[in-house]
Amino acid sequence: MGSVKDTHIIRPTSDRIPGYGMFTFSDRYSVFDWGEMPDLIHDKGQALCTIGLYFFKQLEKYGVRHHCLGVLSGADLLSYDDLQQPDNNFTFSLLKVVKPEVRNGWYDYSAYQNLKSNYLIPLEVIYRNTLPKGSSVFRRIEEGSLSLASMGLSEAPVPGQRLQRPIVEVSTKLESIDRYITWEEAREISGLSTAEIDQLKETTLTINDIITKESAKAGLLNEDGKIEFGFDRDRNLVVVDILGTPDECRFTRKDLPVSKEILRQHYRSTPWHQEVEAAKKRDAIHWKKLVASAPPKLPDEIVILASSLYKACCNEITGRQWFDVPPLENILEKFDREA
Repeated sequence: MGSVKDTHIIRPTSDRIPGYGMFTFSDRYSVFDWGEMPDLIHDKGQALCTIGLYFFKQLEKYGVRHHCLGVLSGADLLSYDDLQQPDNNFTFSLLKVVKPEVRNGWYDYSAYQNLKSNYLIPLEVIYRNTLPKGSSVFRRIEEGSLSLASMGLSEAPVPGQRLQRPIVEVSTKLESIDRYITWEEAREISGLSTAEIDQLKETTLTINDIITKESAKAGLLNEDGKIEFGFDRDRNLVVVDILGTPDECRFTRKDLPVSKEILRQHYRSTPWHQEVEAAKKRDAIHWKKLVASAPPKLPDEIVILASSLYKACCNEITGRQWFDVPPLENILEKFDREA
């Protein structure tokens, strides 16, 4: 079980035979790497899954490989176009997940040097089209862990700045904190070649363009997002997990968040978040053990608004009325009044 979705193994994978699994998207949510939080966002799982299925369909138009096989209905696999109602599960080609072991106080990725195919690449690739308020870029520049030159910038950015060209960054995927790393370290720990790293970047930019165009139809600005990848049994690069959702992307509309950012914004003002940030600085591996308090529950009005936002976002990105909710613009107006 993951923090927001459950994984069911239908057929285990092996070195020779690809396995199959099924994701079931729940109404749980997670912020700041914490894992499961104390509330449920009604219908969030169905909205995220349906948006993801829509974007897998768009990838196929551009020749981008992915692991999604469709929605299992009885003995049949249904494509996005076959769906008559929103769903919260899809079946996918299963890849090996090799978690790095902790040795001598740090993560050991040596196992990846011997992997040839059919595995999850232990990286998250992040694209940035803008630098909105709340972006980790500003904190990392202030801390000195990120240089302007590495981002192709000649002067310090300001919140809300739109980039002349997208920036593509990379972080770890299977550590207790998603840790930003250089592309050279990414190549070393993942067992990828320089050419494969270049392909990773190029594919991310293609996906960024797809998400940007599709979300713009709903009046959304695609500020940034994350993509995950793996290799199939022939070592072809494939998109895995899910993409294009308000959890994987930071969407805005008229400067208002249309993503999980509405939940992050609420928690940033809490003592619990201060504890989390302090603990991460003290111990990057076992930081959760240092947090004494539990995350507080969301106010009821935030839970209701978040549920409506996810569902309206699904309706308007896909262009289909999956959920009976007001238009996104009306929901955002209410959120703006209550924020």
